[in-house]
Amino acid sequence: MKTNRRDFLKSAGLATAGLAVSPALVSCVNTSETGAMNFKNTYDEVNKSRKQHFNMCGYAAPPLETVRVGFIGLGNRGPSSLRRLCLIEGVEIKAICDTRPESLAKGRKMLEDTGLPPAREYGTTEDDWKRMCESDDIDLIYQVTPWRLHTPVSVFAMEHGKHVAVEMPAALSIEDCWKLVETSERTKKHCMMLENCCYDFFEMQVLNMAQQGVFGEIIHADAAYIHDQLGIAFGKNVYPGMWLLKESQTRNGNHYPTHGLGPVCQVMNINRGDRMTKLVSMQSHDFTYGPEAHRRAQEDDFYKEFDTDSYRGNMNTSIIKTEKGRTIMLQHDVSSPRPYSRIYTVSGTKAVAQKWPLPARLSLGGHEWLSENEMKELEEKYLPPVVKLIGELARKVGGHGGMDFIMDWRLIDCLRNGLPLDQDVYDAALWSSMVALTEWSVANDSDSIKVPDFTCGSYKTNQPVDISLKEGGTTGVRIQSIEADETKKQQSV
Repeated sequence: MKTNRRDFLKSAGLATAGLAVSPALVSCVNTSETGAMNFKNTYDEVNKSRKQHFNMCGYAAPPLETVRVGFIGLGNRGPSSLRRLCLIEGVEIKAICDTRPESLAKGRKMLEDTGLPPAREYGTTEDDWKRMCESDDIDLIYQVTPWRLHTPVSVFAMEHGKHVAVEMPAALSIEDCWKLVETSERTKKHCMMLENCCYDFFEMQVLNMAQQGVFGEIIHADAAYIHDQLGIAFGKNVYPGMWLLKESQTRNGNHYPTHGLGPVCQVMNINRGDRMTKLVSMQSHDFTYGPEAHRRAQEDDFYKEFDTDSYRGNMNTSIIKTEKGRTIMLQHDVSSPRPYSRIYTVSGTKAVAQKWPLPARLSLGGHEWLSENEMKELEEKYLPPVVKLIGELARKVGGHGGMDFIMDWRLIDCLRNGLPLDQDVYDAALWSSMVALTEWSVANDSDSIKVPDFTCGSYKTNQPVDISLKEGGTTGVRIQSIEADETKKQQSV
């Protein structure tokens, strides 16, 4: 996992190209003091050379009466995502894409069950998605694909006039983060990372409370993705080609930073008044991947190729500093036997919010958490309009308690009403950049590294996320389809 500086710069496109080319943090660099210092200097100069072509924060694209969707990726989370879009009015599923016939069949049946017309099908080759992106009758490419396709699909789609909704992380290298930003700015096409946790009910309530001054000045936040997925990673039929497990063999750092980080960044107005300036990251050794691979290899020859000691460490912990002097503690662990947690703690000068361990709780000062009745009163007062409008329907549809549906509904409503998106390309780039930056820091003995400003200075005047529903909120849902779905669930029980 280590390369010398010359090989690293060559792979990053920096050895001879000068400062006009971005560094791709695709592998760890030499941990020697000279190698680390030289890389950081080059990296800093490249980021300083960036100029904003057009500010996509607050940008309202022309409204679309009907959002015509091309959907890529019908494995794992794909079917549930497609189903949610089918239930939103003003959406036409024009095309679906997957290389597996059985997955296309699932998508075909889903459209049929929802009463929607058939969609064109793509997937005869690995890059058949390009033909979909080239179609003239699609407005939005919605992709639920393996991580390493996220940036190539997003860039190609925007280049061909499509807005993009992409699963997280949107990019795996700093170079790809900049590609997303520059392509979105040049084409004036939205690139939204589908960070569903920004739409969880309590997180949205805390955001509303913070925007109304209840927390005073935000001091610190904890964010994480702690989710035991060891069995899923080793599952034969979960991820095609075992790609998720292979990702755990190739690089250290925080692979999946955005679930906890996204809501925290919105509360702190990151990219909208404040910005991250630097981070340090530290990683434990691996105590579970290797032993699990070895155990399975003894029982099943399928796992013999995975029986190595090359796995990344289990727990990654990073500390991030912002320009205004706030701090964020960010953690990632998907291979230890721990209860699920995103931690999500927001600490201010007047109040504190904490979600895990459940139940979520608030304190308005002092050493005691609020009572259950006091929590209900605050919920009634500060639950955002978008949750009050669509929350109950979202719970019926499902998807992590309803937050997935709110995310998709809000995306479509903004596109139909010509409104700025809650998450823009700068958020997609910044939150995703943690993958590469934490990897670099871990490889360099937890040295600190500067965080790029993907807004190129516009964060100083960018406005906070608006969840007030002063505009929009006009998109309906296909109630009959939702009710029919509820009936099926009850019958199956």
